[in-house]
Amino acid sequence: MNPLAQPLTRSPELFPHSLDVRTDSVTLIRLAEADYAKASFLDGRILSPGVIAGTVAFRDLAAAAQDARLAENADFIFHIGHVGSTLLARLLGRHPALFSLREPDILRTLARIRAEAEATPHRWSAEEFEAYLATVLKLWSRTFRPEQRAIVKATSFASELAGEILRRPNRPKAIFMFVSPENYLATILGAEHSPKEAQMLADLRAKRLQRHIGGALEPVTSMGALVAMSWASEMCALAAARDSSDRIHWLDFDRFLADPAAALANCFRHLGVEASPEQIAHIVSGPDMRTYSKAQEYGYDAALRRDVLDQARQMQGAEIRRGLDWLERQIARHPEMKRMFEGWSG
Repeated sequence: MNPLAQPLTRSPELFPHSLDVRTDSVTLIRLAEADYAKASFLDGRILSPGVIAGTVAFRDLAAAAQDARLAENADFIFHIGHVGSTLLARLLGRHPALFSLREPDILRTLARIRAEAEATPHRWSAEEFEAYLATVLKLWSRTFRPEQRAIVKATSFASELAGEILRRPNRPKAIFMFVSPENYLATILGAEHSPKEAQMLADLRAKRLQRHIGGALEPVTSMGALVAMSWASEMCALAAARDSSDRIHWLDFDRFLADPAAALANCFRHLGVEASPEQIAHIVSGPDMRTYSKAQEYGYDAALRRDVLDQARQMQGAEIRRGLDWLERQIARHPEMKRMFEGWSG
C-alpha cells in the first residue's frame, strides 16, 4: 500500500494546498480541525511560518487516494462573489453534521485550466483533468468525524466547474448564492478595493461570458458596465449548471439577511441535515452574524451592510444606472443570455 494512504484515511489533517502544474506536484500542509474552522481561505493566506508543508508528486497522491479507497461525497457552495458565501459557509459549519472548507486553492487552479486552457503549460486531456479532479474531490470529502459531511465553498470563478462537478456519479448537492444586479453594482462600487478586483478579472470574465452566450458583447466603456458584465459572467456560469436543478438551492443573500433563521433552515433541509429550531437560533445568534466573515476581527452586520449599500447608491447612482442599462441592452441583444437569465432569481 502507498505509504500516504494510511494518514490520508485517518482524517483531513493532510490538506492538498496547491498544485504546481509545471512540476505536476502537490503541496500538502498539516491542518488541525481548529485551523479549518478559523480559515476564511484555504489558499496562500493560510500559510504561515508555523505551517508544516511538504511536496509530493501528483501521481503518488492519486495512488494513495486510490489505495485509501476514498470516496467523493462533498457538497458545494457556488456563488458570484461578494454575496455572503463565506458567512454561509461558516454558519453551516457550526452544525456538527457539516465540515466546512472554504476556497481551496486547487479548485481555482482547475477552474483556470478549464477557462484558460491555452495559458496552461501543458494541455491536459479529458482523462488527465478527470484524474486531478477526482483525486482532490475525494480528498476534500474527508472529515474529522464519521457523522460529518464536507461542504466546499468555491471561489467565485470556480463556478465554471459547477455543472461538471454536479454531474458526477455521487450527485452532490449545491447552494448557488447571488444578489440582484442592482445590489451587486452597489456592493462592488461602494467598496474600497472591489472595483480594482473587478478590473483585474474583467478580461477573463468577458471571455467566459461571451463563450456562454455565443456572441460578442457591446464594448464596456464605464465602470458600471464593467461591474454589470462581471455579474452577468458569474451568473451565466451558475445558470449553465441548471441541468442539475433538482440538487441546486438558489439563495439570494439579501433575502437571507431578511430572515437568516428561515433561510438557514432551508439550506440545511436542502443538504439533508436535520437542524432543530433551537440549533438554528443558536447558530444565527452567534458571533458570525456580527463580524466580517473574511476577517472576523472586524464587526459587520446586516444593518451596516444596508448603510454601505445606501451610501453607494447615493454616491455611485449614475454608474449603477449605466451598468443596469448596459445589462438590459445585452439581454435584449443576446437570446442565449435572455434564456439563461429567465427565472434567475430562483
